[in-house]
Amino acid sequence: MRVALITLGCDKNTVDSERYLAQLIDHGAELVSDASTAELIIVNTCGFIDAAKRESIDAIVEAGRMKVDGAATAVVAVGCMIERHRDELAGVLPEVDLFLGASEMDQLVPRLREKGLIGESVTTHPGVRVYAGDSPAVRYLKISEGCDHGCAFCAIPLMRGKHRSFGLDEIVREAQLLELQGAREVSLVAQDLAHYGRDRRDGVRLPELLEALVKETSISWFRNLYLYSAGITPRLLEVIAAEPRILRYLDMPMQHASDAVLERMRRPERKHTIREKVKRFRDAVPNLAIRTTCIVGFPGETDDDFQQLLEFLEELQFERVGAFTYSPQDGTRAAQMEDDVPEAVKRDRLERLTDLQRAITAERYELRVGTRAHALVERSADDADAGAVGAVARLPWQADDIDGVTWLDTDAPAGSFVDVEVTGVVDDYDFSARVLSVLDAPASTNPAPRPASRELPLATIGSFGR
Repeated sequence: MRVALITLGCDKNTVDSERYLAQLIDHGAELVSDASTAELIIVNTCGFIDAAKRESIDAIVEAGRMKVDGAATAVVAVGCMIERHRDELAGVLPEVDLFLGASEMDQLVPRLREKGLIGESVTTHPGVRVYAGDSPAVRYLKISEGCDHGCAFCAIPLMRGKHRSFGLDEIVREAQLLELQGAREVSLVAQDLAHYGRDRRDGVRLPELLEALVKETSISWFRNLYLYSAGITPRLLEVIAAEPRILRYLDMPMQHASDAVLERMRRPERKHTIREKVKRFRDAVPNLAIRTTCIVGFPGETDDDFQQLLEFLEELQFERVGAFTYSPQDGTRAAQMEDDVPEAVKRDRLERLTDLQRAITAERYELRVGTRAHALVERSADDADAGAVGAVARLPWQADDIDGVTWLDTDAPAGSFVDVEVTGVVDDYDFSARVLSVLDAPASTNPAPRPASRELPLATIGSFGR
């Protein structure tokens, strides 16, 4: 069976999609990039905010059209939005043959087999993640599932359940498998990385996990994505500062800077603690890049609240800020509040925040000009955007897909590391750089297995992360 898989939403969904795909390939499926040629189309949905829900529904409707205009005989909708809204979606999307929530990943193959769409397993190594993109150099590794935080605006706990950490041995083994598939950079993802290990009570927390990953793999870069500042400990900062393979980069969601808004949001920090911690982080880890996230237009947000947010962003000078307007989510505490900020005001505030942060980012980036750094090449010149002189890469303070890219002055192989001198800032969010040397060739996608001190059967990975 030819299968097309459409992934929407966060990097955790990307990991889930790779697991879905692995299950299908284990049963003889063939991945195709053109959905019009696929017999089975799977849409992995996001239900985080209204815009994400609309995008997911549009993708499902478009997949349904392929049953008329393309080769598709079945459409499957999976993921977070299905977990929360299965019943109502089933009534309005008759083109979908199977709905599966995020908690039902292990039911994909049995349910498809019941419908006669796939046969028995054709492999003895079920569930090993399969990469669906063009290059496996950048991969995501989910270290926990669910969330125990009670943020008033967030429905993630309702979609993915309570927080549960995966075992260190399982995570290390998965990282080793990603390395064998060619990973040069691995980004750790979770709803809150800093919460890792609290539920297991075996003495292993995020610092110990990072140390194990560095010790038992040869992966060049590890990146930490999404940590609550309340859980960023001096021990974690020591590990980041001491180990060059752990990138000096923190993705730390702040959400707001008005104490009144933060209280209504049920966030664990207040303005003064965020200020103190950011200073402590930068003192402990020189050259640290910090990305944060903000919500504008939360119920009750006044002009003064919003002005406090702008002034705080100007004061703290984050490298990057992701921002979005508030929209109520069913089942959350905030959905019971009056959504009293008009949409036009929300959009205006978002535009003002974005304009301010664009200027801040440009100033922060100018400080990098003239410095030397290593960069990971994403695309060679042949595969780069039209008009590119050389290859396209990313520097340590640029996370995949969200922080811009670096335009090199010459070509280099995709998946290789290069030593560069940063020469300028391009269009506010990108860099230009001069290649001083190519440090290594791309990693092989099928290297000889390396010895590992922790040996787990591959079948263990089949249930990892569910």
